[in-house]
Amino acid sequence: MDTFWSILQVSLPALLVGGIVWLMMSKFSEQENQRRRWQLLRTTQQTALPIRFTAYERMVIFLERITPDCMMVRLQDNALTAKQFHASLLVDIRAEYEHNVSQQLYMSDEAWAVVKNAKESIVQLVNACAAQLPPDAPSMDLAKLILATYGEASQASPTETAIEVLKQEIKNYFA
Repeated sequence: MDTFWSILQVSLPALLVGGIVWLMMSKFSEQENQRRRWQLLRTTQQTALPIRFTAYERMVIFLERITPDCMMVRLQDNALTAKQFHASLLVDIRAEYEHNVSQQLYMSDEAWAVVKNAKESIVQLVNACAAQLPPDAPSMDLAKLILATYGEASQASPTETAIEVLKQEIKNYFA
């Protein structure tokens, strides 16, 4: 029995010290892991933030380019018929969209959905106006109808709404 007590007197403090050391090392290891994660997050944000800002900038440019006002100035050609002009407008919208589709990787799902909805609304507007005119009508008639219909909308245009959503998301990075 004496041997048991002497072994216990030696091993109990050793176990106690070992437990305290293990506890301290696990806390240190956990704090070190948190510090490394924070450092990695910080480094990633320094790299990704400029890319995200560029994506938002490109999408604002895309939305501005597909507004009817800008498209009519850029694409209107009196030599075209309404049918040809309609096709030209749709090709331009799709080309602009396809050129910028990769930017969705750097945007929130909500922002991307608003951009897509704005594009679809403009396509629907162009299609609806083109359906009201005979195919051989002058392109100027289609341009005027699109601009008139776009201007009559009582609520904000889909492109303006999308730009506001993008601006709001960018502001969140500075808040």
